[in-house]
Amino acid sequence: LSRPGGVAAVTCASAADRVVVTADRLLGATTEAEHAALAQTRKDAGVDAILHTGYPIRFWDHDLGPARPELFVLEPGPDPQGEPATDADAAEPGPAASGLAPEADDVAHHLRHVSGFPRSHAFGIGAQVAPDGSFLLTTAATAEARGNVREGTVVRVDLATGEHRVLHDVPGEDVAVGPVSHDGTRAVVVRTPDSTPHSAVHPRLYVMDTATGQTTPLAHGWDRWADVVAWLPDDSAVIALADSEGRRPVFRIEVATGAVAQVTREDEAWTDIVLSPDGATAYGVRSSYLFPPEVARIDLATGETTRLPNPVERPAIPGTLEDVETVAEDGTHVRGWLVLPEGEAPAGGHPLLLWIHGGPLGSWNAWSWRWTPWIMAARGYAVLLPDPALSTGYGQDFIERGWGRWGQAPYTDLMALTDAVVAREDVDGDRTAAMGGSFGGYMANWVAGHTDRFRCVVTHASLWALDGFGPTTDAAFYWAREMDEQMQQENSPHRFVGEIVSPMLVIHGDKDYRVPIGEGLRLWSDLLAKSGRPAAADGTTDHRFLYFPHENHWILAPQHAKVWYEVVLGFLGEHVLGDSAPTAPETLGLTRPSSTAG
Repeated sequence: LSRPGGVAAVTCASAADRVVVTADRLLGATTEAEHAALAQTRKDAGVDAILHTGYPIRFWDHDLGPARPELFVLEPGPDPQGEPATDADAAEPGPAASGLAPEADDVAHHLRHVSGFPRSHAFGIGAQVAPDGSFLLTTAATAEARGNVREGTVVRVDLATGEHRVLHDVPGEDVAVGPVSHDGTRAVVVRTPDSTPHSAVHPRLYVMDTATGQTTPLAHGWDRWADVVAWLPDDSAVIALADSEGRRPVFRIEVATGAVAQVTREDEAWTDIVLSPDGATAYGVRSSYLFPPEVARIDLATGETTRLPNPVERPAIPGTLEDVETVAEDGTHVRGWLVLPEGEAPAGGHPLLLWIHGGPLGSWNAWSWRWTPWIMAARGYAVLLPDPALSTGYGQDFIERGWGRWGQAPYTDLMALTDAVVAREDVDGDRTAAMGGSFGGYMANWVAGHTDRFRCVVTHASLWALDGFGPTTDAAFYWAREMDEQMQQENSPHRFVGEIVSPMLVIHGDKDYRVPIGEGLRLWSDLLAKSGRPAAADGTTDHRFLYFPHENHWILAPQHAKVWYEVVLGFLGEHVLGDSAPTAPETLGLTRPSSTAG
């Protein structure tokens, strides 16, 4: 099977020979042949322009349109509506291209379109296929007045006929559809009423009747945000994942009573859970700040976990990990992880890096290669990974504390945990820096404008001027639900630029559509012209701007990730450790090549 644009996802029925494919189709096409013809027309003309008639138009790092995601059933035999053209230039060489005879199954299939129901092209479309392959459930995203987008219409699609029927459509809420029970009668869904500037987002579990759409609350007494990943074979209970106290354990929820039992107990975060056919064992991917993702097995009766054979062994960790906690300004218990370098601390203690997570609805609970504290620990830094107000895994009230008030409880929580850590003998409270990305970058900017305790600040993909950020982010409708204009003004870091005296390293990717590049550009301009540490008379500055023309919200290319770490470590070394001014990586082209220098 070959088609212009390829496919985005494949979902198989667990107990039937049924395959559902998600793929983009150009809006002007009603068949696969028309899609192929339109794609070829655009390609031949060298046109990539997109004419938008609604919102949204971008998502994270890519443009939306002129194609939109659609659902198809993979069928044997040729397409009765006409064979589509293939995009040979876009396809990887297959058996035929290499001179080998293709298997019959490689060519004798076509896609039958089944998602012909009204919706906007929005962000995407997912499918939960019934085990017997007879139907699927999906959520249709619909455009509303004033640029709002709602993903709350649950549609049931008959996979034999393509007939669709709306099961659930409640204004003012989004719905995410979870797995369908083995008997096909129920599905777990997450209903999330629209947030407001004064009421935080609050996703909650429900069991939906797949025939009527009626929903019944599930485990509403449990103060966690959960994702249900599987039903047990007898459909008596479901397996779920939820952030909890800096971990992401596996839970079992009884469908009849809503009773919740924690299955795994170790300091880990689990993802990608699947169950054995008998429901006795789960398999998944786990990680923590002590080891990167690895495949493991869970005995669902005992919670015992076993590491399975993996491509590589766990890397050696250059230090230790501790759980730290304190009491915040308002009396709330707050906690985080503290990474310490291996060996005894030097006289005066280890220099400290405060790392602030993004989201803000998230938690430091899983390994990250993009932000791994062990690279810093290997250079002698202690790294504090706090979960302040707005972090998930501590209950709804913990989120409400910071909702619409980013500069208040989240900031004082961060300072309280920093105070607790620098009071230790093995941490040097005089040699500190703050770092963060996305919301963490916002907080880094806020920190820079509200305290001079940090010798430098690193801010990645950060929000700076909230009045400008709101209309330009890829999901402006969501942002409007979090802060009104007064809140945006009160909580905008740019208002405090004159108080910034710490050197700042600004990092931004041009293809970031979640926090557009304009935020980084305005921050850079304001630092040089308006900060408490402006550019000197000769134009020199202690601030730095690391710009990635082709990266997005995340620095994904390995060579650029290396540059990211090199520049960050050099900046920290200069301002925290007192090292001489760093030499820029040779790949940035700012120094003589090593082969000729000297």
